[in-house]
Amino acid sequence: MPVKRLTYESLYNRCDPESFNFKTTEDLVTIKDFIGQERAKRSLETGTGIKHRGYNIFVMGRAGTGRHVLTKEYLESITKKDGKPYDWCYVNNFKNSHKPYAIKLEPGRAYNFKKHMDDLVNACKRTLNEAFESNEYMNQRRAITEQFNKKNEELYRQLESQARSKNIAMVQTPQGIVFVPMNKNGKNMSQEEFQQLDDATKEDFSKKIVYLQEELQALMRKTGQMRKEMDEQINALNKDTAKNVIDPLLKQLKSYYSNNSKIQKYLDEVEEDIVENFQDFIYKDYNQQEDKQNPFSAYFKPSFKRYSVNVLVCHENGAELPIIYEQNPTYQNLVGRIEHTSQMGTLMTDFTLIKPGSLHSANGGYLIVDVRKLLMQPYAWEGLKRVIRSESIKTESIQELLSLTSTVTLEPEEIPLKLKVVLIGERIFYYLLSQYDPDFLELFKVVADFEEEIIRTDENMELYSKLIASIVSNCELKPLNRYAVAKVIDASSRKSGDTKKLSIHMQSISDLLKEADHFADIEGRNVIEAQDIKKALEEQEFRGGRIKERLHESIKREIKLISTEGEKTGQLNALTVMQLGQLAFGSPAKITATVRIGEGKVIDIEREVKFGGPVHSKGVLILSGFLGDNFGKKIKLGLTASIVFEQSYGGVDGDSASLAELCAILSAISEKPIKQNIALTGSVNQKGEVQAIGGVNEKIEGFFKVCKEKGLTGKQGVIIPKSNIDHLLLNDEVLEAVKEGNFSIYAVENVSEALELLTGYPLGERNTKGNFKRGSLGYYIEKKIREYNEAGKTERTKQEQSKK
Repeated sequence: MPVKRLTYESLYNRCDPESFNFKTTEDLVTIKDFIGQERAKRSLETGTGIKHRGYNIFVMGRAGTGRHVLTKEYLESITKKDGKPYDWCYVNNFKNSHKPYAIKLEPGRAYNFKKHMDDLVNACKRTLNEAFESNEYMNQRRAITEQFNKKNEELYRQLESQARSKNIAMVQTPQGIVFVPMNKNGKNMSQEEFQQLDDATKEDFSKKIVYLQEELQALMRKTGQMRKEMDEQINALNKDTAKNVIDPLLKQLKSYYSNNSKIQKYLDEVEEDIVENFQDFIYKDYNQQEDKQNPFSAYFKPSFKRYSVNVLVCHENGAELPIIYEQNPTYQNLVGRIEHTSQMGTLMTDFTLIKPGSLHSANGGYLIVDVRKLLMQPYAWEGLKRVIRSESIKTESIQELLSLTSTVTLEPEEIPLKLKVVLIGERIFYYLLSQYDPDFLELFKVVADFEEEIIRTDENMELYSKLIASIVSNCELKPLNRYAVAKVIDASSRKSGDTKKLSIHMQSISDLLKEADHFADIEGRNVIEAQDIKKALEEQEFRGGRIKERLHESIKREIKLISTEGEKTGQLNALTVMQLGQLAFGSPAKITATVRIGEGKVIDIEREVKFGGPVHSKGVLILSGFLGDNFGKKIKLGLTASIVFEQSYGGVDGDSASLAELCAILSAISEKPIKQNIALTGSVNQKGEVQAIGGVNEKIEGFFKVCKEKGLTGKQGVIIPKSNIDHLLLNDEVLEAVKEGNFSIYAVENVSEALELLTGYPLGERNTKGNFKRGSLGYYIEKKIREYNEAGKTERTKQEQSKK
């Protein structure tokens, strides 16, 4: 039965605006729910509902499908009932300053704690100064020093008295105490006087002086011990005084944080340190004491930074669980960093220079990360996995991690981690990580797969209208009337490549509405109409259409040779599609086939020069299977066929031209010409069945444009797979041409139907004797194969005789 052309009615798959019961989108209720994303929604429910380890979530799907927005909106809807986040801060470890303590507080209390510590330091400065300047303290200190001085003076008086009794004076000199003999008048002897003494007297004085010096040494040891005891008494007095001052201050602070054992322990260490270093709190005029000629004098000022509180994360009281999207997931942006300052040419750090990462900010809630960005950052993926596995955040620099630095650094106490990580990315990343990273499926057990299309039903079109209304509301655009909504729905089906489906690529829809709003504004309209949507679509195509226009120009000027009239053997027009960025467009390509005596091979010239991709090469090999199955069972295929895309200077891939290539080969073998006014597309299997292909609308429109430029005759048309009928959403120009009979579209199921349209001959079927019916294309093909076999046999005989 001859293949019939598709009617205009079968091709017109437009949304009927009269089916809507609203005038503009202002009449519709906006929605925020998942449209057609039930699978993804249930996955998110499962992933967020299971609190066990490893149930993190991988959200996958194409960019622009609303993955980020819908995921975040869902997480926001559940955080209100999931619990509360905690504040975290770092404080000094007075026993080991390189290992700061991490302190957990109730939400909203971290900055209170910081203020309380600042107030404590200020209060200590004031009260300690008052205490150490009080009369009570001064009297107690004076009593201790006076007691020491009194005892010290008495001991020296006794030694001096003892020396005088021996007629020796005890003299204080800049070099210390010395003993000098006295004369009869009680005055110190001069050197000359001493030399005039007899030897016995000199010896006697010398022995006495040695004895007194020994007594002086003993006295100095005793006074040294007394001074030490005095210092201990003064130190004890100072500590008691300092402790009595700060005890009430700390008691009040401890009472406020009575439920936090870690703060209690920290405050105990603070008390010990203040008591030990109370001198730092005693007022001194460092501005006057500072030596401006000495650049190091500023470093000797006391610092109270060690009592500060480094607030990492602070939430408002009553805050919901945090949802953090990390836009730049570097290693340090995730786990935090330790900064350094330069002091006297050396890099130094302390606990106040610990900076939080997004894991700190998201702790207790949800961290959203783009997997593509994450994998591009060195060590970020491994760092994130380590944190998830250990369930704690360890802040360390990459240099320290790789042992590339000897700079003084810190080992902050690790912070316990409780959160869900949500990775968002294309499907390819999920499959690659699943295959090549053994940890991935253990840590990300839940996958939320976002659909790109939904079934085009009346109910879904109503939902789609509300989705359009929601985008209009969110982007503050003009409302759409129902004709414009219908046009958007048609454009959505066209984007999905199926009349039975709707694309839910949110970014494309949003962009289209914004551009239509712009054109409505130019025309001075308050409502977006169908013509504004049409204008926006045309402008999108025009902006990216330079290559398309140049290609069609080359065909029109016959630089690229495409025939749309007449008949030619072994030559036809195949429909191809090119994807450049977001724009896809179709264009015919000339395919030629030649045959010669050979060994039953089909030579793909594109593959031979490495232009052909693997899918295209597979399609060509299928042709060999078809030829062998249909013509090589009873006779040898004593020929070789060559096929090529003429004037093709780049890569070729895909199998959508395999039907055209097969028809070209069969035409070349049978020597039956092919009509050039009909182009075709379709994939074919070894049994000759025609299979669906992609880009069918663009392919048809591309060939129609060429035919229109060369002049429509009413005989031009295209052949497509029958399984592609549901994918037809052609532009108005092609539909009008079909309606008026100026252009035809045929849908075929097998190679025989395509050949009959192209050559006027059906391929035919074998009779009970295994022969093709005379007059069928199969008959002529088999006849020519036999002729090639005989010619080959004759050629081989000649070659053998010439060798003899």
